[in-house]
Amino acid sequence: METIVYTPRGVCSRKMEFVVDNNIIQSVKIEGGCNGNLNGISRILVGMDVHHVIERFSGVTCGMKPTSCPDQIAQGLKEKFGN
Repeated sequence: METIVYTPRGVCSRKMEFVVDNNIIQSVKIEGGCNGNLNGISRILVGMDVHHVIERFSGVTCGMKPTSCPDQIAQGLKEKFGN
């Protein structure tokens, strides 16, 4: 089991922490951002393969921003696990 800490860029969230075992997300904690949405997203991610999350969340935007919290989740996982 390994913990990945990522500092997102261009979004309201300040810190993302993932616990991953054998490419499967065990838990997600996100500081800052839209609490209800990010708690819901965090719960959905538990049990998912990191590569599936990267594929699904990459490129999601928020309003006029070129990124979003889901996109930043994908970027944080990409840094560790690649595409």
